[in-house]
Amino acid sequence: MNGTSASPRPWLIVRGLLRTVFNAAVMVAIYFALPLEGRSTGFLFVELGIGLTLLAAMITWQVRAIVGSEHPGIRASYALAATTPMFLLLFSAAYVILSLSDSAAFSEPLSRLDSIYFTVTVFSTVGFGDITPVSESARLIVVVQMILDLVVLGLGVRLILSAVQRGRAARAAAEVGTGNGDEGTPG
Repeated sequence: MNGTSASPRPWLIVRGLLRTVFNAAVMVAIYFALPLEGRSTGFLFVELGIGLTLLAAMITWQVRAIVGSEHPGIRASYALAATTPMFLLLFSAAYVILSLSDSAAFSEPLSRLDSIYFTVTVFSTVGFGDITPVSESARLIVVVQMILDLVVLGLGVRLILSAVQRGRAARAAAEVGTGNGDEGTPG
């Protein structure tokens, strides 16, 4: 980008917000449409493992996209907005499956919306205590979520910020190499 062109940032931000809302809405619609009934607890652990593996692959792809982006800071916000709902909905689906397969898994049966509520309270570390895991399977999944919450909040955010820094450094090096010299524009 040279000093004479208008900054595409406002449009990128608006487009990103629209894309984020659309992606989250699609993920929530899929979550509510998926047939989660009739799944066993053993199958639940396999599904959760596959889902978390796919999430890790998505995060890896997002980090590469951030590093190669013309606007790594904006791209990083897209990445967080895409991966966070997927992470939360994965655990919400797991809690619904567990609640349906074992009515005593939680202090009360969980609907899909109850499960989202519970997942977000665990993720945000609020933990109101109105819904609690009772069975060992439920407690195990909640412990896994709590550990991964810390990983997502700590390591995940650090990884994305590092990708932003690398992307900005690569962009600055490319601009210096081409003589573009628009170093004052943050990305």
